[in-house]
Amino acid sequence: MDNSPSVRSGTCHSIFVYDAAFSIDLNEAERRITSFKQREKIRHKRRAPKYFEYSPAPLKVSQEPGVELVLYDFGAVSVIYRMPLGGDFASLLSLSEELYENERLLGESRKRVEEFLQLIGPAVSKPNLSSFVEDYLIFQIEAFDSPVSIDDLTTRYASEITKILRAESREPSKDEVSDAFSQRISYGTDDIAIVDWNAALVVDKEPDDVLTVLEFANVELLEMRFLDQRLDDALGSAYERLSKRARRWFPFGSDPSDLRDISQWQVDSAILFEGVNNALKLLGDQYLARLYRMIAQRFHLQDWDGSIFRKLETLQSIYQKISDQIVSRRMEALEWIIIVLFVVSIVLPVLGIK
Repeated sequence: MDNSPSVRSGTCHSIFVYDAAFSIDLNEAERRITSFKQREKIRHKRRAPKYFEYSPAPLKVSQEPGVELVLYDFGAVSVIYRMPLGGDFASLLSLSEELYENERLLGESRKRVEEFLQLIGPAVSKPNLSSFVEDYLIFQIEAFDSPVSIDDLTTRYASEITKILRAESREPSKDEVSDAFSQRISYGTDDIAIVDWNAALVVDKEPDDVLTVLEFANVELLEMRFLDQRLDDALGSAYERLSKRARRWFPFGSDPSDLRDISQWQVDSAILFEGVNNALKLLGDQYLARLYRMIAQRFHLQDWDGSIFRKLETLQSIYQKISDQIVSRRMEALEWIIIVLFVVSIVLPVLGIK
C-alpha cells in the first residue's frame, strides 16, 4: 500500500444492534436515566425538510466518551463505539481486521444492554435480549493529510478500500472490487458513501445525516432477521398444533388456546414490522432517500420483507385451517346431538317412557 492516502481526521463507528424487548417506553426510560441523554435528531445538512425525522425519535444515551446507546420504541438497542481515525490505508485495514467480529466488544456491548435494561426497568415491555447481534463498521473520513479526489478513491485506491471494507488482507479480484463499489453515492464532488455488507466508507465533512441513515438501516436489518426467525418458530409451533388436531381421535375436542396463541403471534409480528418500517421518514430529501434505497438493496431488506410477508400469510392460512376445523367439529357435534335427541324421542314412546 505504498503512497496510499493518509487520514488526518475521522471516526470509526463500530455498531452492535440487539432486539431487547417487545417495546420500550422512551419517555419513561428518559425519566429513569440520570446520565446524559438527548433525543436523536437528524441534522438537515443537505436542505432536508424539517419533517424528515424519526417517529418517534429514539433516545440516545452517552454512557462515557466514545460510547453511546440508542433506544428505539420498537425494542431495539444499538451500542455504538466511536474511535478516532487516522493514519494511512494500511492502518485502516489493520483496524478493520481487528474489529471484525470482535469478541471483546461483542461481549461488552451485550453486557451494556443487559445492565441498561435493568436500569430502565418498568419502561421495558416483555424484555428478551435476542441471541444474535447485527454488527457493522463505518469508516468516516473528514479530511486527508493531502488532497485526494473522489475519482482517485474509486479507481486508484479501489483495491485498498475493498480490503478495508471486507477486512481482507489478500488482494481482491476485479469482481470483488466491482461488487464492493457497486453501492456508492455522492452528493457533491468532494464526498462519497460506499456501502458494503460488513462495513461502509463515508468521506464527508458533514456526515451526520448519512451516518444516521446507515445506523438505522442496520437496526432495520437486525429487526427483520429477528422477526423472520420468530415467524419460523411460530410457524413450526402452529404447524405442530395443526397436525395434532388432524390426528386427534376424539373429534369434538376444542382448544381455543391454539387460535389465541397464533393470533397473538400474528399481532406481535405485525406491530414490530410496522413499527420498524414506519420509524424513519425519508420523504422530501431525494439524496437521503436514494441513499436509503441503496443501503436497502445492499442489505437485501426487500427480500427480508418479502419473506416476512409470506410467513405472515402462511400463519394466517394455518389460523384459518384451525378455525375451520373447530367450526366443522362443532357442527358435527351439534349434528350428533340432534341425531341422539331424535333417536331418544322415537325410542322413549316405544319403551312406554313419557
